[in-house]
Amino acid sequence: MPSVLETLERYYDAAPRSSADARSVGPLTLFVPRAGWPYYARPRLWLDRPLTVADVLVVRARQRELGLPETFEWVSQTTPSLEPVARAAGLVVSHHPLLVLAATPNPTVPTTTAVRPVGADDPDLDRVLATVALGFGAPGVARGATGPAERDAHAADSDPLRPYMRARLAEGHSVMVAAYDPAHLEHGPLAGGSHSPVGDVTELTGIATLPAARRRGLGAAVTAALVADAQARGVGTVFLSAGDEDIARVYERVGFRRVGTACAAAPAG
Repeated sequence: MPSVLETLERYYDAAPRSSADARSVGPLTLFVPRAGWPYYARPRLWLDRPLTVADVLVVRARQRELGLPETFEWVSQTTPSLEPVARAAGLVVSHHPLLVLAATPNPTVPTTTAVRPVGADDPDLDRVLATVALGFGAPGVARGATGPAERDAHAADSDPLRPYMRARLAEGHSVMVAAYDPAHLEHGPLAGGSHSPVGDVTELTGIATLPAARRRGLGAAVTAALVADAQARGVGTVFLSAGDEDIARVYERVGFRRVGTACAAAPAG
């Protein structure tokens, strides 16, 4: 039976292929997007040798040729050799707690919260995506001033990633939900998130709350709804990578356990 990290490695290798072409560049796999999301490079599945600075530099050169971001992602425990050579190759490395669902979340959802799915043709989709973007634009769990007015202004701007997400929802590659205040539906979506099932594994991504609406249990409600949807689809492994330690502790309180560290590397700035 594969370990949890082996299961996640298979997912990481399979998930981008619905929207990107996988190209081998030495011991790494470069995912070249067909449209939308600018994918990254990862260590080749079941890589059996340490990586070198030269390996990273070759991939960076290929990414520049293709006009792609010079970004890499990997799991520290699975490919420990990549971090030091990525730094030596001029990249900045960030760490993100990697968590897997151990118990079905059962948060106390306030009566002022309603969660519903958001499909490709939903008139609120742009506002939900704007909610997520603004939530990630203000990292952490502290409340802030950014609220519905800023969300609606952001939703009115063009964003090349929106057609990509709309297509993924229409094709069933991703599932999205949003949280509202049912007593004030005119406020629109206040939190959102998605998951992307591949076989019996899925990753929760893009779970975020408008800063002005934080500390009301909206993120936990979105997480619980995504987990329920995944389990209804027969998914057995639900995982995510948290932005930082504070956010990881929030997920640990609702049933996730830490299994490793997800790493990302990119040029400074």
